[in-house]
Amino acid sequence: MKKLPYGISDYERIIENEYYYIDKTMYIEKLENLPEPYIMFLRPRKFGKTLFTSTIENYYDINKKEKFQELFGETYIGKNPTKLKNSYYILRFNFSGIDTTNEETTIKGFKERVISSIKMFIEKYKLDFYINPEDEPENILNNLVKAFNIQKADKKIYVIIDEYDHFANELLGFKTNHFKNLVSKNGKVRKWYEILKEGTESVVDRIFITGVAPITLDSLTSGFNISSDKTKDERFNEKYVKLLFYSIAMNFDIYDVKSEMEIERGYSDLVLSPREEQKSKGYYSIIIEFKYLKKEEEKKLKNMQKEAKEQLERYCNTRYIKDIKKISKYIIIAINDQLYVEKI
Repeated sequence: MKKLPYGISDYERIIENEYYYIDKTMYIEKLENLPEPYIMFLRPRKFGKTLFTSTIENYYDINKKEKFQELFGETYIGKNPTKLKNSYYILRFNFSGIDTTNEETTIKGFKERVISSIKMFIEKYKLDFYINPEDEPENILNNLVKAFNIQKADKKIYVIIDEYDHFANELLGFKTNHFKNLVSKNGKVRKWYEILKEGTESVVDRIFITGVAPITLDSLTSGFNISSDKTKDERFNEKYVKLLFYSIAMNFDIYDVKSEMEIERGYSDLVLSPREEQKSKGYYSIIIEFKYLKKEEEKKLKNMQKEAKEQLERYCNTRYIKDIKKISKYIIIAINDQLYVEKI
């Protein structure tokens, strides 16, 4: 009897240990057929992003060529392989779990993740490369790109970055100055992405990045302005805007987050309530009403703001919201990717 892979995000382990696996490999083919080789894929936490990056890693890894049938034989992509299967050296990064206590610990954690990932890369593919622990992360990546170009001139690298914005989302909540310092023109993180961008001119052939929200990557422009956000391509609308705020709020341990909560024959877009252990710290509850307009509908902004305000006030006059002593009320209207925020 097959087991459920609870908490397991390693594709190879799932297949080899005969866990249940819902076949999503058809998306590998779709991604490969896209005209853009540098892809940004955004989804909320616990959405299966890490497992999908592991699936991509196993499919394209040149070292897994002999195990292709074992790992993918029963899947869609195993029966319909693409021309690029098992043709890349996989350089994988994961930026979750970095200590964001202050700017120094964040930079230190970022550097440690870069070094550990590159160390695994050179050991896995038996490359002749020395990591100078005193060097900056962007210089380490730059030197790796140069060394690979010399040693493996006829090969290419597929870069996978999982949770690219995990640490940045935490900084956005309470330490915006630290966030700005990291992604500003001279920021360490921005410099690192600039080097990655330069790598696409030589040995980096494809990039796949996962995360929760596009805020960090937008802040890196033009440090890294080559990726295509396939999440936004699907449809940028009210639900997308709401998803971004919901995903960011879920990153923190301060609030209980409720989306589309029923309030007396209505549904509030987003309600954030401080958790019990946080209430003594003075945090307010927050209720947000979202609206969306297309660019050609921009003239309707004032009417939409009025409609959103009336809707929000109606929710706030219900028994549930009235019982909340400390609450902040906001309406947020998106016109394309521009946000208009008003506190009521």
